[in-house]
Amino acid sequence: MHNYLDFEKPISDLEGKIIELKKLAMEDESIDTTDEIGRLEVRVREAIVEIYSKLNAWQKTQVARHPQRPHFVDYAKTLFQEFTPLAGDRKFSEDAAIQAGLARFRGQPVAVIGQEKGNDTKTRLKHNFGSPRPEGYRKAIRILEMADRFSLPVISLVDTAGAYPGVGAEERGQAEAIARSTEMCLGVKVPLVSVVIGEGGSGGAIAIATGNRVYMLEHSIYSVISPEGAASILWRDSTRAREAATNMKITAEDLKSLGVIDGIISEPLGGAHRDPDSVIAATGDVIANALGEMASRSGEQLRNERRQKFLNMGRNL
Repeated sequence: MHNYLDFEKPISDLEGKIIELKKLAMEDESIDTTDEIGRLEVRVREAIVEIYSKLNAWQKTQVARHPQRPHFVDYAKTLFQEFTPLAGDRKFSEDAAIQAGLARFRGQPVAVIGQEKGNDTKTRLKHNFGSPRPEGYRKAIRILEMADRFSLPVISLVDTAGAYPGVGAEERGQAEAIARSTEMCLGVKVPLVSVVIGEGGSGGAIAIATGNRVYMLEHSIYSVISPEGAASILWRDSTRAREAATNMKITAEDLKSLGVIDGIISEPLGGAHRDPDSVIAATGDVIANALGEMASRSGEQLRNERRQKFLNMGRNL
């Protein structure tokens, strides 16, 4: 069953009527509902176009968090061949919030890193809702070191509300692990392409998103803190998250205009959750083009360009 967001009620009502008509036609074959269903389907498309053409920042946040939005495992299954996940940070334990390993991308050997949120209660608990602990980032560092040693391009898929803020995570050096992972991203001498496929929250995202090329899906978000967190700090009122989202400039369009990201990947009408296959294919094409553009650059060039890219951010604002 499709999960509808609050602002999608007109779409929900129309699609509900279509389902009822189809059910009626199945129960009584003498009733022809084809024409009425056709008219309703046109109205559904018009409603989706109207609503999604003017989404505000808070509505985009809701779309980015949609439970049926494709996650890392969906991208990995489609984009990569022979994906071999590697577990553990060789220091403390395995963290399933970050998935990382080696694979082939359109025939080319690559290293892959991404955050996985899970899609039901069991998998969400397993993956800690996509919020990594220190060992997750240390696993990412391990993969980045391996990629650098064997000259493998790195592809990272970002989807996290932020790093896990629990006491145990802080005791094991959460901030240090994030900083080391960010430093490692800046230091590798291989192409690094990052895509924000859902939420890009705080240092938990930037730790694996410090790439030569950084892209966002059209309805994804990327921010220093969640809108709810910002509202709690600024106004001591998390219900003002809508206002915070607008002021924080967290949408793909905002961040492209600010020069924080390099490009926006269009989503299907109604969001990535309505047609996962097409958005995953489009993401694959963008990654392939980015890797192709960087193929002739030396390791030193790649590292220096990446560092300079992030040093330049904000200078012209």
